[in-house]
Amino acid sequence: MPVFKQSKNNLETVRELKIGLEKDLQELTENNIETVFNLKFVATEFQLNNLRIDTLAFDTETSAFVIIEYKRDKSFSVVDQGFAYLALMLNNKADFILEYNEQMQGSLKRDDIDWSQSRVLFLAHSFTTHQREAINFKDLPIELWEVRKYENSLFSYNPIKAIHTAESIKTVTKDETVSKVSREVKTYTVADHFKSDWNNSHDLFDSLRDKLLSLDSRFEEAPTKQYIGYKIGNVNVVAIHIYKSKVRMDMTRTKPKDVNDPEKQVQYVEKSMEHWNQDISYFEMTEDQDIDYAIFLAKQLLERFAKKGIIKG
Repeated sequence: MPVFKQSKNNLETVRELKIGLEKDLQELTENNIETVFNLKFVATEFQLNNLRIDTLAFDTETSAFVIIEYKRDKSFSVVDQGFAYLALMLNNKADFILEYNEQMQGSLKRDDIDWSQSRVLFLAHSFTTHQREAINFKDLPIELWEVRKYENSLFSYNPIKAIHTAESIKTVTKDETVSKVSREVKTYTVADHFKSDWNNSHDLFDSLRDKLLSLDSRFEEAPTKQYIGYKIGNVNVVAIHIYKSKVRMDMTRTKPKDVNDPEKQVQYVEKSMEHWNQDISYFEMTEDQDIDYAIFLAKQLLERFAKKGIIKG
């Protein structure tokens, strides 16, 4: 898709430039990994068992490692290589923890990590049709990102979205590595957050979900093990927690005093700064009339985040 810049009332095409070496893209991404992916940089060129990981990162929201690989050759298999990297991690957990602690001067322990939410990101200028189709599974912990460079020092990082995700990777392959990784690594869905008899919370969530997605067309639904996130870019604006008879909306980067709360219903998540390095407040919904109040609060977050430049546009 072409990129344009406005000059008075005219649009001028922004010329696309060639990204030089793989290493150039790697260095740019590692230096800006928090801005682009909201991840914490851990290590570059991490070598283990004859495999080299280009970039090792950590997702503090899911407490999971993220592997990033940069590709110029279009002949590689995203599934084979992606699962090979995940298998390397799962078979050598202690080495990954040690690398994190040495690089970050941390004290991470095995139980601090949610290995089930590990994932691999492939970054390239473009992907083939075969590679795009290879990610069309509902439980694939692999993401494709196209990176483009333009004149005037402009860059874009665009995720490739799976078109059809109804089938499980486990049903179409008997590969031992895929099977082993799939037993431990899981891609979570909205349905994973509900039990069969949670009718009240399901109805509440459906109503909330429709109104949230209508509130801003940029919202992307991002289920994790702990919550269902609603993100704009790499910023998680709200996180929805599901219980049997209620739904809780966590508001990121927010203290109760940061929102107009005439009903005094917003509560602070104790030790949120300690656990997630940000203030988090929440609002609970138990009946239909609570939904509109939740949207009233979410709208305030969007306005405040835009004003502070946390989200763009």
